[in-house]
Amino acid sequence: MKITFPHMGNIYIAGKAFLEALGQEVIPPPRCSRRTLELGIKHSPETICLPLKIMIGNFIESIEKGADTILLVGSCGPCRFGFYSILEEGILRDLGYDVEFIVYEPIGEGINKLKENVFKTLNITNIGEVLKAARLGWRLIHKADQITELANETRAYAKDSSRVDLIINNYHRKVEQVFGEEEMMDLMDKTINSLNKVERKKNYEPIRIGLIGEIYTLIEPFVNFDIERRLGHMGVLVEKSLTPTIWLDHHVLKFPFGSRNEKEKHRLARPYLKTLVGGHGRETVGAAIGYEKRGFDGAIQLLPLNCMPEIVAKPILNRINRDLEFPIMTLILDEMTGEAGFITRLEAFVDLLNRRREEDSVV
Repeated sequence: MKITFPHMGNIYIAGKAFLEALGQEVIPPPRCSRRTLELGIKHSPETICLPLKIMIGNFIESIEKGADTILLVGSCGPCRFGFYSILEEGILRDLGYDVEFIVYEPIGEGINKLKENVFKTLNITNIGEVLKAARLGWRLIHKADQITELANETRAYAKDSSRVDLIINNYHRKVEQVFGEEEMMDLMDKTINSLNKVERKKNYEPIRIGLIGEIYTLIEPFVNFDIERRLGHMGVLVEKSLTPTIWLDHHVLKFPFGSRNEKEKHRLARPYLKTLVGGHGRETVGAAIGYEKRGFDGAIQLLPLNCMPEIVAKPILNRINRDLEFPIMTLILDEMTGEAGFITRLEAFVDLLNRRREEDSVV
């Protein structure tokens, strides 16, 4: 079994080390590129959302490198992500690729099939080994997210933000060269130490922006034009409302009760949106209100074109903008989104927030 999976932000870093530590042969998907997108566009339905197109490109590139098994999480509720595995398997079979899909459906959909797939993929035979593997996976993904968050913070405060890029680029290059948990953890620790040594500005209060919206467009830099890095170079401190760590904590570690952080988003959203609308639509609304209460300067909603849950959230965010006088910008992403226009909108939004802060200081 030669395993691959979608390329979603830093998940591939933890996934590679996790599966290698459990004795599996892993073929991580190449980092997303223009070729990845073009392959996905060519073989996917035209009106399907962007994440599926990118994933099809990921899978084809991994199959070309020898992968024969694809891992994917499932979903439920009114979001097309729950149909991804069925659509993707059909597309790949029509293209002549004979690959096995192993889908981890939500725990609430039934434990037996999930248990069978976990045991099969992780090459383990009892619950004790499952718990040991889970602790390993949690440490890896938590540290991967820690590096991303530290890089975002350091870039905003750094006297020379390009040094952060050099450290992170070196980290990404070496990720592909190391093997297993120990080597990956060592690389992560060295990367954290390097980031902590970057010289920072003193007495600097950066503009703070919360990124909200659909999880794939939040965490995959190729899709969102590396928005965290771009804002960091503008001196902006960025925080994402959803990360792999937050998702796992809510849907796996704290199941069936859910994490305190996500339940707080649901509570904050209740005056505007009382029920589940699929995906992370309700969390988007709650996160926007949460960022306003925490004193952030603004928020940016990211979503793929045709994403129904985020489309539901969009007009509610407009109302929150009016009710709370909290600036929120929406950026819709698909294969036709132009990078130059995207950057111009970012720069204009940051200018608006700087101007707003200056006016508030005068008053």
